[in-house]
Amino acid sequence: MVDPLRRVIMKSPVTAWKNTNNVKKYWKDLNFISQPKFDKSVFQFNQLTSLIESFGTEILMLPKNDETNLDSIYTHDAGIATSEGIIICNMGKKIRKNEPMALKNFLIENNLPIVGEIKDPGIIEGGDIIWINERTVAVGEGYRTNKKGIQQLRDILGNQVDDVIPVPLPHWLGPENCLHLMSNVSPIDHNLFLIYPKLLPVKFIKFLKSQNIKLIKVPDKEYESMACNVLPLAPKKCIMMSGNPITKTLLESNNVEVFTYDGSEVSLKGAGGPTCLTRPIYRQG
Repeated sequence: MVDPLRRVIMKSPVTAWKNTNNVKKYWKDLNFISQPKFDKSVFQFNQLTSLIESFGTEILMLPKNDETNLDSIYTHDAGIATSEGIIICNMGKKIRKNEPMALKNFLIENNLPIVGEIKDPGIIEGGDIIWINERTVAVGEGYRTNKKGIQQLRDILGNQVDDVIPVPLPHWLGPENCLHLMSNVSPIDHNLFLIYPKLLPVKFIKFLKSQNIKLIKVPDKEYESMACNVLPLAPKKCIMMSGNPITKTLLESNNVEVFTYDGSEVSLKGAGGPTCLTRPIYRQG
């Protein structure tokens, strides 16, 4: 998850949100914090894509789809990247149920490999998946991902992995709010992770330490401004949302090169940072 990012899938507010009236109509139903300003969100999104492209990363843009809603801008959740192709998810948030099919159709149209699909009664979302290393994957188990989904993931991955580790997630703010495992953990390098320990099980923190992974702790005052939602571009090179100076300094003190963007509209109001806005599908190890 930290090797150089070569190809990623994203979706613009122009195609996901369509227009101001559409945002005004649906933002409350989707549990956004407040109504995002459409034009400013588009500007912020374009700034983020320009930043990502400046590192040589290819961005594939999902097209408009009338069967998906505002949440479809957060492309990370509809699929899971593996070394052999993409696994199509089955969303735990029912109002997002059409996003995986939209992703599947896009992958087929672009001749990109699909290696499996999570189906009812299993549910799983991409934001709950963290590759600890090439042979070990951790999966958040909570309101968006269940045991049957994790078992299906294990079956699909087969001999690609040695371990699939379920990580119980807390209730936090309840099922209507988004709490993925990646809300609390962001790999920065193979042996350096950014975490918010207050919402992680002791057993999982001990496991990370047992893997000789150094843990940087996000301060309480920056958790809700999404300081833990960080997109790795390469080992010790990442993008995070501006407005989190303490966490940025902590990363830089560990020799991490940090790039920031303004996500006050496109990220913060929909609880979707740079990781959520991107579905990495190819990294070069």
